[in-house]
Amino acid sequence: MLPLAAEPVRVGTFLSETRLVHDTGRGLPSNNIRGVAIQGSAVYAATAQGLAVRRGTSWAVEQPGGPLDHVAAGPSGVWVAGGQRIWRLGGDRPEVAMISTSQRIVALGAGIQLWVATEAALFRHQQGALAQERSFAGTQVRQIAVASDERVAVAAQNGLFLRSTQGAWEIVRPSDGRRSWAPLDVRGVAFDEKGRLWFASPQGVGLLDRGRWKLHDASDGIPYGDFTSVAAANGRVWLGTTKGVVTFDGQHWGYRQGKRWLADDAVRQVAAAADGSAWVAGSQGISEIALKPLTLAAKAKQFDDEIEKRHRRTPYGYVLAAHLKRPGDLTEWTNHDSDNDGLWTSMYGAAQCFAYGATGSPEAKARAVKAFEALRFLGTVTQSGDHPAPRGFVARTILPGDGPDPNQHDSPEQDRQFRATRDKLWKTITPRWPKTADGQWYWKSDTSSDELDGHFFFYGLYFDLVAKTEAERAPVREHLRAMGDHFLAHGFNYVDHDGQPTRWGYFDPATLNHNHDFWGERGMNSLSMLAYLKVVSHITGDPKYDQAARKLIDDHGYEMNVMFPKTHGGPGAGNQSDDEMIFMNFYSLLRYEKDARLRGFYLRALAHAWENERPEMNPFFNFIYASLATGEKLVGTHDTLDLAAKGDWLEDSIDTLKRIPLDRVNWKLSHTHRQDLRPIGEARGRQRGYRLNGKVLPADEQYVQHWNHDPWALEQGGDGRSLGDGAVFLLPYYMGLYHGFIVD
Repeated sequence: MLPLAAEPVRVGTFLSETRLVHDTGRGLPSNNIRGVAIQGSAVYAATAQGLAVRRGTSWAVEQPGGPLDHVAAGPSGVWVAGGQRIWRLGGDRPEVAMISTSQRIVALGAGIQLWVATEAALFRHQQGALAQERSFAGTQVRQIAVASDERVAVAAQNGLFLRSTQGAWEIVRPSDGRRSWAPLDVRGVAFDEKGRLWFASPQGVGLLDRGRWKLHDASDGIPYGDFTSVAAANGRVWLGTTKGVVTFDGQHWGYRQGKRWLADDAVRQVAAAADGSAWVAGSQGISEIALKPLTLAAKAKQFDDEIEKRHRRTPYGYVLAAHLKRPGDLTEWTNHDSDNDGLWTSMYGAAQCFAYGATGSPEAKARAVKAFEALRFLGTVTQSGDHPAPRGFVARTILPGDGPDPNQHDSPEQDRQFRATRDKLWKTITPRWPKTADGQWYWKSDTSSDELDGHFFFYGLYFDLVAKTEAERAPVREHLRAMGDHFLAHGFNYVDHDGQPTRWGYFDPATLNHNHDFWGERGMNSLSMLAYLKVVSHITGDPKYDQAARKLIDDHGYEMNVMFPKTHGGPGAGNQSDDEMIFMNFYSLLRYEKDARLRGFYLRALAHAWENERPEMNPFFNFIYASLATGEKLVGTHDTLDLAAKGDWLEDSIDTLKRIPLDRVNWKLSHTHRQDLRPIGEARGRQRGYRLNGKVLPADEQYVQHWNHDPWALEQGGDGRSLGDGAVFLLPYYMGLYHGFIVD
């Protein structure tokens, strides 16, 4: 274990948000929900097909039936309205209260008295009748809120209105000394449990607390402002909008959008419960967003269990995303191969190595051993058949030999088309999927550098943390010696069954230093090769690999190449897949490099890379840097630089670990319409941006499948048919636990 970079943080129990959609499949009479209210532990839904009440864990359909538009709950009871009629729920049958106007009812508010807004006026319910309180002709009331002290607030098209406990009305003109508003087109209003008044309008969100106003607008971080309703409870305000729900806990603004969180983005009404949950009504049902007490350890166990259930492929147990038969439905799924089976299984296996190193868990060790055997088989499978690869060559992935021939799809014709349209250096190789001599497996060729980066990242951890006996270490040495000798035998390149380097397998000095087509890979592939040789040297103990690395350094300047592992234009300007590779390789290289001068080169390069990545709140990158840079100083010509991680990196890392959703479905998330983001231009056809604090969106507002994703992209996710595995959480969590950054 490396020295601590900070005082460990005891995370403990936190509240994690989960979403459950209530629709006709769960007992509602209709998915068309027009209003929702909460009284005690009961939830009331006004639907297009009548009233539904949830007590406990199930819904019951109750009277009145027929289309209902509004529901409100308060000390006077639960009230529902449809058209021009109002019912009070109580006793054996609903009580009907007839109103004295033919106008349609547009809003209800329940306190000790019922308040009713029609298209023309506001009424109080007194002694079984409705008495007009004030006219609203020519405008529209959007929402009525009643405080526990019977103050009444009305959100209306022509302003915000407040009735005192003495019965006096005023048109509210809020000012907090910084901003002064005369709000019009007020969309929602609510009182919280402290009696504080919240309202929402196109100008922003206002809070009246003990006579003092606090006004918030887009410059404070409100994500979106086309509001439809407001609810507040348990120290949190929920603001329905035409595109999702905005939340505010007094410090941080959040945004819940897309099917990960909502059945329908067009929110009609929100109800907030005392336990912190929110019930969001829309045309496709009710979305319950609940707060579940959780620990990071419990979250890790859930992801570990899910991987065992849904994310293992072939008897070797390669770990990657599963394909769902229907969007969001976890009852039926299939497992499929990917070009990066070796990489994703390596990163999952690395998580289990850290888990075993931190906890000594036998289950973690068994999973790490299984990952090693799966990765080692990718090297064994390439050695037979009509097209064997040179010894030490690992396949990208495998498919059963009795299944469809993948060469029918991955054909030379497809290769040529790809080279002509997308990549002039793309390699045509036949067959792309050779078959083993026993006919049991197809294996995919043209293995890339990111696959190798994952393999070597895992092998060092497995050898150091898991393989303790000679019987456990011997197969690691044999496998790594074969891979190391492959590079030495082929001039540092990675050579396929056709005798030529793979598309991304050029690591030799002539290509990296003198071929202009590979200038972009110069720094990154130099780093990769030095890391590979250092891992092989550490595991085998053979000095020839260090000697080979030294030749690359002394004769070809590889240590200088590493100083700039990637060209970029600042934060958010590059390919995060490259960043993932770079950070893994620095971890592999710096753990074993003892030469002080070389460590200085590598640490300076890593420090520059990390500064570029800090706004991404990436716990994996943060933990790699902090674990390597702790206690390190660089003595320069003019000053001494302390490389220790500084700032809020640990808080950001823990926040991301907490926020990674338990829901791993790749629901589409769109943020291009948000008003709290700053654009940084497009990349690969996608709009990109960041928050006002300079950081990317938090993890619960993104879809993070792996740490190679682009966190600056404003549109993420997909059609809900891919179920990501939890290794994206497990790797940084167990790494942080192992290095002592977090205690759980």
